[in-house]
Amino acid sequence: MSKTPLIPQSKLPALGTTIFTRMSALAQQHNAINLSQGFPDFDGPDYLKQRLAYHVSSGANQYAPMTGVAPLRAAIASKTQRLYDYLPDKDSEITVTAGATEALFAAIAALVRPGDEVICFDPSYDSYGPAIELAGGIIKRLTLQPPAFRVDWAAFSALLSPRTRLVILNTPHNPSATVWQADDYAALWQAIAGQEIYVLSDEVYEHICFAPQGHNSVLAHPALRERAVVVSSFGKTFHMTGWKVGYSVAPAAISAEIRKVHQYLTFAVNTPAQLALADMLDAEPQHYLTLPEFYRARRDHFVRSLASSRFKLLPCEGTYFLLADYSAISDLDDVSFCEWLTTDVGVAAIPLSVFCADAFPHKLIRLCFAKQQSTLDAAAERLCRL
Repeated sequence: MSKTPLIPQSKLPALGTTIFTRMSALAQQHNAINLSQGFPDFDGPDYLKQRLAYHVSSGANQYAPMTGVAPLRAAIASKTQRLYDYLPDKDSEITVTAGATEALFAAIAALVRPGDEVICFDPSYDSYGPAIELAGGIIKRLTLQPPAFRVDWAAFSALLSPRTRLVILNTPHNPSATVWQADDYAALWQAIAGQEIYVLSDEVYEHICFAPQGHNSVLAHPALRERAVVVSSFGKTFHMTGWKVGYSVAPAAISAEIRKVHQYLTFAVNTPAQLALADMLDAEPQHYLTLPEFYRARRDHFVRSLASSRFKLLPCEGTYFLLADYSAISDLDDVSFCEWLTTDVGVAAIPLSVFCADAFPHKLIRLCFAKQQSTLDAAAERLCRL
């Protein structure tokens, strides 16, 4: 006698497989050039790989401390001071996590209580919403409009309520490739200063910023950083997305709550990878200091390669993504256009509407240029035929 299987009631009934997984699978199925999911098709620094091998062979293969190995936390503190003129306490304010996504989840779970409101700026990274829902929070979304994707601060203030608990920002911004400026932080602080509102700043592309003024971090704003969690990613910085190592920087009282979640979510992060990253930060800081020029060259090459196409390219101030308006090419919605682009043209991209909860009628797609020049040239050749 067969039994009826138990099917749990979903806590996230609206979610399925992410668009990034779907488009990468479609690209593989049709042998398309994958400019959709945000990962490089080149490897990270040799020194970093050598140090990983060294630490593995030296026996550093057991659990790391829950907060992260001491040399890595010390290196993160030094880097933060060098870049943002702020020295966080390596013992109480820095937590190493299994990638930036875990840091984001742990911060949201620690700060958001049932019924709390969380403001997100759409388009927004897809992990924010599910984490807020699982914490029992209520998402309030403010849609940013192309091509500038600037925050309407009057509209932001109108969203605030006594139940607002958290504001999530992302700069450099995925997917719009824009960056926050100093006056954005001033406006944010003016709006929330008198309320018990925290800030979660997703800064995983901090070293891939092309704006003349460079990257503006929340950590450089003395008032905001007292109530902020800043999340960073070594995967983005060192072209090693598969290592899944990130970290958060937050005041001690906030970090203590994040760690309560982190210790039962992953407990600790890959030990030899942490030690290798600590060595890399100390020995070769020029890597992240020259990263803007490294990716600027790829951006500019790809833009030149697409100059004869019918795509209208939007400005790119940061990240390794480029937005392209395809309205001169097709009347398809952006999801259908990306599917067609993958199956018929042989180039995979991401539709921008998937980053928005509300209708986003603009005909925009996101292309990843964290690729070898030969990959970008081959993709541009196909795109220029349209």
